[in-house]
Amino acid sequence: MNCFRKIYCRTFQTAFKIALPFLPYRKPKILGSVNAIPQLLTKKRCGSVLIITDAGITGLGLTKRLEKSLKTAGIPYVIYDKTVANPTTANVCEALSLYYENGCNAVIGFGGGSSMDCAKALGARVARPHLPLSRMKGILKVRKRLPLLIAIPTTAGTGSETTLAAVITDAQTRHKYAINDFPLIPRYAVLDPKVTVSLPPFITATTGMDALTHAVEAYIGNSTTYGTRKDALLAVSLIFQNLDTAYTDGSNISARKNMLKASFYAGCAFTKSYVGYVHAVAHSLGGEYNVPHGLANAVLLPFVLEAYGPAVSKKLHHLAVAAGLAEKSTPQKQAADAFLQALRDMKKRYQIGDTIPEIREEDIPKLAHYADKEANPLYPVPVLMNAKELEVFYRQLMEP
Repeated sequence: MNCFRKIYCRTFQTAFKIALPFLPYRKPKILGSVNAIPQLLTKKRCGSVLIITDAGITGLGLTKRLEKSLKTAGIPYVIYDKTVANPTTANVCEALSLYYENGCNAVIGFGGGSSMDCAKALGARVARPHLPLSRMKGILKVRKRLPLLIAIPTTAGTGSETTLAAVITDAQTRHKYAINDFPLIPRYAVLDPKVTVSLPPFITATTGMDALTHAVEAYIGNSTTYGTRKDALLAVSLIFQNLDTAYTDGSNISARKNMLKASFYAGCAFTKSYVGYVHAVAHSLGGEYNVPHGLANAVLLPFVLEAYGPAVSKKLHHLAVAAGLAEKSTPQKQAADAFLQALRDMKKRYQIGDTIPEIREEDIPKLAHYADKEANPLYPVPVLMNAKELEVFYRQLMEP
């Protein structure tokens, strides 16, 4: 990246960091069970609710406990379960029609990050009915209060239940973009481990490493605060203590509960301190090839950290200590190397490879351009890279 663009990026990021204490960030209020939702809806005088999820969730019957609670309380609801892995503008339009047809005034995002992103984007459309999603991409374009938004994560990874971002894919162009604004932070997050126990091991692993990526990228960036560093370290500690158990014994309620907490804290960290090039590259892969976001992050994370080099050694040392991989007295480089090796070992244990087979050489310049546009100047990464430099990661992920 040339000198002038670096100055622009760092100036932009510094201004944002200075503004952090004055911005209206908030954490969602936490509910411990889906059975607490009817009482909340009654208290908020919500007449009808739209549940946004996907076919996999309804197929597993994960919404049944919530549906039973709503029926018992006499609260009307309707389900939209056509959300795809990387939610599209078409998903949002279909859900929006259901919302209006059924006179809804509350929204529940039930599932992984895709369902919650779709729910947030729908809320944005309700708040700004005359503004298309494409004109809300970027920062602070929503600016109006959403209908009551409740997030129920069924994967312990995305952290979407805490964040101000919704990532949407244009149904025509396949371009994936983020909408970032404070009204998108859900009012309530339901951390109910019972809805996560049927998650298959591989999805448990990739979403867990998604949460780990959130915590790591938030921690190593240049816009951290005392609070985000604390949340990120707690998330890393919880993940290293519980992900293996959740992976091998999915019915372990304690491990599932702790992974939900880890995802929540990682989400709290990155919604303020942002992410980095792992996410920027992963988003482009999701938009172009529909690669699941957690999988893309898991594959990419060690590659990007290695590319940052000595610039992140000190912070990787701190993360290694939080993960129980090193002592405070361990030499910095040794601890950083231990953390990187632990990531590689996790990928091997969870049968996560080092390649994304869908990548085509002719697509790389376009994908790198999207990643560059998303990350720069917004993400306060440790080492700045332009599109040409980001192309290296796509080639690393190609099959030999």
